[in-house]
Amino acid sequence: MNSGWDWLAIALYLFGLLAIGVYYQARTHSVDDYMLGGRRMRPWSVGLSLFATLFSAITYLAMPGEMIKHGPMMWSKIACLPLVYWAVGWFLIPHIMKFQVSSAYELLEVRLGVRIRTLASLFFLIMRLIWMAVIIFMVAEKIIVPVMGWSEETAFWVSVAIGVLTIVYTSCGGLRGVVVTDVLQSFIMFGGTLLAILIIVKHFGSIRALIPVEWPQHWAEWKFYDARARVSFMTMIITVFGQYVCTAGSDQMSIQRYLATRDSAAARRALLTSLIANGLVYVVLAALGIALMAYYQAHPELIMAGRSLSDAADSLLPLFIVQGLPAGIAGLVFSGLLAAAMSSLSSGINSSSHVVINDFILRFKKVKPSQRTQVHWARAISLIIGLATICLSLIMGHVKGNLIEVTFKTVNLLTAPLFVPFFMALFIRRANENAVLIGTLASVAAAVCLGFADVFFGQLISFLWIIPGSFAVGAATSILCSCIPVKPTQNRLKTNAN
Repeated sequence: MNSGWDWLAIALYLFGLLAIGVYYQARTHSVDDYMLGGRRMRPWSVGLSLFATLFSAITYLAMPGEMIKHGPMMWSKIACLPLVYWAVGWFLIPHIMKFQVSSAYELLEVRLGVRIRTLASLFFLIMRLIWMAVIIFMVAEKIIVPVMGWSEETAFWVSVAIGVLTIVYTSCGGLRGVVVTDVLQSFIMFGGTLLAILIIVKHFGSIRALIPVEWPQHWAEWKFYDARARVSFMTMIITVFGQYVCTAGSDQMSIQRYLATRDSAAARRALLTSLIANGLVYVVLAALGIALMAYYQAHPELIMAGRSLSDAADSLLPLFIVQGLPAGIAGLVFSGLLAAAMSSLSSGINSSSHVVINDFILRFKKVKPSQRTQVHWARAISLIIGLATICLSLIMGHVKGNLIEVTFKTVNLLTAPLFVPFFMALFIRRANENAVLIGTLASVAAAVCLGFADVFFGQLISFLWIIPGSFAVGAATSILCSCIPVKPTQNRLKTNAN
């Protein structure tokens, strides 16, 4: 992938990101503009931004590899998306939108006190720093270096370049710049994937030639429910439902986007847009996985010597960009992979800087600075967070497993523990600060034990149980401990009429 057309496609994409950031920098006048887009953003654009934010390069790269190596069981998740819309859209969003806040974690201080708010904010920062570090590592090590044919030693400098470029356009444009670039990146991701599929179909002459005539031997057997299996239909439904609900109800990146819309109805439309985009891209990436499997089964000599189709599953998409795509198209698909990474990084940096400003600096600072000063602080903190993420990405290669498993064993350790305080604050009237603190810490312990059961207990437990298992432990512990009566926390936040 070294033709002039490829580099032109990549250069135009990167230039467009910087131009959007500079454009919105001149239109940011307050911290509310910078962090929430003035609370008047269009639902469809916010929805695509939410999709692009959470649909990271890890997913973009991992899903075709998952289809090639393990088969279609992972796509059971599509069946739970209507249930997610019902639970999040009609139960969580109305609760969130009625509070006049700018940070998700302000909600917790209403019912549970400042200790829980601070702990949840800290959990979010840790979780998203790890998440962004995994993204940078995966993109540098698994995509850019092999596609470009560079030595492994250049991965560090690639990580620095990705991080610095993302920091620049994110810190300039604020949330409005992030959302607009997310919309652009969503179309690039989708378009690049479709082009790759069409080129493989053209190579074989028909779609039918891509579809396996029998169930491949290396694919996992279809199971409706098996607690010990790596993936089964019901464990996938339970886990993905839990992941969506936990993220929508406690993650600043999601809640920040709901708060950027006018009201609950607009936030629900944003959620619906996000879920539809997720479902469509899941299907397209599944098709890409099948297409890549057919292509490399027909051309096994193109896989590196000594590696089977299954062993090379996660690296086949970057490999195909180099080997199978014509000039210009390769640059566009490569830009799609960059888009998947940079949309997540930009949102993570923006949301993390928001939490640092709102939940730590402004919460404990007696004299509130001016709006202009807060915007300057947010940009400086974005720089610091980006640099910290780059440094953290250097140790991500030590976590074992394929891309999906690495994500669950790192990022998702805190997904359910972060949601436990929100669940207790919103739905359990007897909840109190000490009980929720104990329950949240118990949830973290459960997540670590489930994620690394092979290390602690010598018995492997499916990584899909990390989220539902740790949430069940945290919620049950919090509810039991709440039986101890304490003084209720007085509400301190205003609510609006929505």
